[in-house]
Amino acid sequence: MGTEHRHNDDQNYGHTQNKSLTEDEKKQKQIDDWLPITSSRNAKWWYSAFHNVTAMVGAGVLSLPFAMAELGWGPGVTIMVVSWLITLYTLWQMVEMHEVGDGRRLDRYHELGQYAFGDKLGLWIVVPQQLLVEVGVDIVYMVTGGRSLKKVHDLVCDESCKDIKLTYFIMIFASCHFFLAQLPNFNSISIVSLAAAVMSLSYSTIAWVASVKKGVQPDAEYTYRASTQTGKFFNFLSALGDVAFAYAGHNVVLEIQATIPSTPEKPSKGPMWKGVVVAYIVVAICYFPVAFIGYYVFGNKISDNILESLEKPVWLIVIANMFVVVHVIGSYQIYAMPVFDMMETFLVKKLHFAPGLPLRLIARTCYVAFTMFVAICFPFFGGLLGFFGGFAFAPTTYFLPCIMWLAIKKPRKFGLSWFTNWVCIVLGVLLMILAPIGGLRSIIISASKYKFFS
Repeated sequence: MGTEHRHNDDQNYGHTQNKSLTEDEKKQKQIDDWLPITSSRNAKWWYSAFHNVTAMVGAGVLSLPFAMAELGWGPGVTIMVVSWLITLYTLWQMVEMHEVGDGRRLDRYHELGQYAFGDKLGLWIVVPQQLLVEVGVDIVYMVTGGRSLKKVHDLVCDESCKDIKLTYFIMIFASCHFFLAQLPNFNSISIVSLAAAVMSLSYSTIAWVASVKKGVQPDAEYTYRASTQTGKFFNFLSALGDVAFAYAGHNVVLEIQATIPSTPEKPSKGPMWKGVVVAYIVVAICYFPVAFIGYYVFGNKISDNILESLEKPVWLIVIANMFVVVHVIGSYQIYAMPVFDMMETFLVKKLHFAPGLPLRLIARTCYVAFTMFVAICFPFFGGLLGFFGGFAFAPTTYFLPCIMWLAIKKPRKFGLSWFTNWVCIVLGVLLMILAPIGGLRSIIISASKYKFFS
């Protein structure tokens, strides 16, 4: 799936461009010029900023006050800040590793894996995890989009309105993706992504400003929600997964960087890093006020989506929910693009289908339909976040980049870089083991009260 990609150097970066290409190389180049990740390489640094904001600030931000209620003040603030620092550091490593010294560009996460661990092993380590993250996020966003639409409907409608099932709202949300999924590459979805980034900043601001306006609730308590020690422990683990889910942008970072032009004199890591720094400042502005103010105002009575705790003013909550819908439309596409790239690479290079509109139409429509169907079957939002957050996001975000850095850059043993990476690896592995346990338990508890296709 990925080894063939290794030759697709940038127009002004590769060596093969200047020599006469063989028939095979011409064919490969045509395919690479068609595939979504490598077809367009004229992005500016600010594309990277808003693509990263859209990928990072997901609907996960709305569950952060709930995660704080499960973690408590001390551990909660520590975990939020440490996660921000670790993920910024691992993101920097990935940006640095995008260009290899010999003039190649590692345009996809799995290509970096192959460069670090070898062709076969690299694919097996990265692809299943990356797919789990990207498909998992898209399913969770289907649920989020549907729930936000339902919330808008319920708020705007009075008693005379007919109650509509969540299933139908998920289908309404999915309907726009059947069209948007046909946009060929990252640059073509930049308007959608920019709108999504603006929305994420807007609804995060509405969430914490409306909380401040509401003032600390009389029943706000800062004790743990669960009454038993077991409950407290499992909820704590599940909340770790929620936090991991909130920092999940690494799975698309190399693919975003691949759209930026690169030359030996001006490598793409310069503009890309500028965009990442801007994105991370926006992440801090969105995450910390929502998490800390939301928890301070509502205490452990906060719901798993802060907008559901803020019932008034109705018009403001309706607007915030519509912002969430627009944002998850953009986020869905950002996470779907690398999946489309993998599917199309496999169909064209391995199964030798002809690249073109019919292939794209069928493959991408099937993907959207699949994520919609799974979302309709399993809409337990909070538990899904905790489970996916720990199981798949912790490796790809917290420690895989560190292992790759140690394998590729080989820093001096017991030096600062070596030590920092090992600390990140240990913390990441602990997160990967502990968080899914809590998430799985809350899915089981939700599922016991759940009726299919409700």
